[in-house]
Amino acid sequence: MELNTTMSATEKLQAENAVNTFNAKNNAVIGRQTSQSLGKDDFLKLLITQLTNQDPTNPMEDTQFIAQMAQFSSLEQMTNMNEQFTKMTQMLNSSEAVSTIGKTVEIEVGDTTTKGVVEGITRGENPQVLVNGAYYDMNRINAVYGN
Repeated sequence: MELNTTMSATEKLQAENAVNTFNAKNNAVIGRQTSQSLGKDDFLKLLITQLTNQDPTNPMEDTQFIAQMAQFSSLEQMTNMNEQFTKMTQMLNSSEAVSTIGKTVEIEVGDTTTKGVVEGITRGENPQVLVNGAYYDMNRINAVYGN
């Protein structure tokens, strides 16, 4: 008995549709978003796969390997810098929110504005101010008045 390993165009389309449907359902369940960019983990997996599957009689040249490792190192450095910039941005946003405590602010609420004294804040990526018993995003503040 001969095994047929070739798929027809119809079979390929059915398989592709089944894979796409499965991936869409799987991503929805675990909350993962698809991405068009590669991260450092993806780069490392590709490099390991390349090294694992290379022809032993014709291995990758040293210069290629060194260039790929340099790219990986650069990617890791950029990722680390991005994480640090994100932390710094959060600190600056929180610092700005802290500086409004005890001051009167004018806040945009829909089509109207309200005034009140900032009684407290939340920290983090999107800090909020507590005014008149309600929390508002910092980007809703139109004006800050010194008391």
